[in-house]
Amino acid sequence: MNSSETQEMWNTMYLESPRRWSGTPNVRFAELVASLPPGRALDLGCGEGGDAKWLASKGWQVTAVDISDEALRRAAEDAGELASRIDFQHHDLTQTFPAGQFDLVSAQFLHSPVEWDRYALLRRASAAVAPGGTFLVVDHGAAPPWSAHKHQGLLLPSPQEVLDGLALDESDWDVLRVEEVMRDATGPDGQRAEIPDNVIVARRKG
Repeated sequence: MNSSETQEMWNTMYLESPRRWSGTPNVRFAELVASLPPGRALDLGCGEGGDAKWLASKGWQVTAVDISDEALRRAAEDAGELASRIDFQHHDLTQTFPAGQFDLVSAQFLHSPVEWDRYALLRRASAAVAPGGTFLVVDHGAAPPWSAHKHQGLLLPSPQEVLDGLALDESDWDVLRVEEVMRDATGPDGQRAEIPDNVIVARRKG
């Protein structure tokens, strides 16, 4: 699947419903970032902008990136008075990447049904973290039971496997957290389940 086909696939997913996500920040993300001093943040796969808007409301200057121009359109419309603190950019991250260095680089549930070199992208993302900055990766540790049939054959890595894939140089990084954390989740028909998230937090030395 080429870049334009991938973009069309994601646009179609967004157009299937008036709102695909809640519009609020991921709970795990807010918990992990709340104690950080505001600076420049990069939100990879920003979707409809829940995390980006939350960061902007806390004083961050945010670059928010997605492959779907429909998602970016919705995010920009919803940003309201926070729009001046958010730079929404369209990127297929397998092809192009935002310029600059950031005090926070966040990859929240950056999964795709399209075959791609995810670890190469995450390593590129780690290179965008400024000295003293934080790299935050949160992944699905398992598919929720109501959608498990859609993910048959999909192998989701453990937190340690994600860290190994990042190949962070110990001389450049302090790894602060590598763990599986359980989260209460609600399905499209009100189903409830406790599912695991992989959490990796690292800080670049300097």
